[in-house]
Amino acid sequence: MTNQTPHAASRLERILAYMVASVVGLSILAFLAVIIGTAAGAGADNGFGQGVWPAVLALPLFGLPLGFLLIIALMVMTAIRRARDARQSRE
Repeated sequence: MTNQTPHAASRLERILAYMVASVVGLSILAFLAVIIGTAAGAGADNGFGQGVWPAVLALPLFGLPLGFLLIIALMVMTAIRRARDARQSRE
């Protein structure tokens, strides 16, 4: 019978997981802020071109693809670790 003890995630895997959660979470919050700002009338007369709004508008454009790439990196790292653990348990 094989040993089924769960392997603790490495520090890099935890960092990547938190990065994914924070980048995607901030992007979703920025997206919601744009929706609420539009409903409140902030977009009228180029209101989104002033202040902090350009950064809020750009965050989902860069954050969501970055989050997707970080998820792929996390999945690859986890697959490599699992393959290594499986190979060691067979020996």
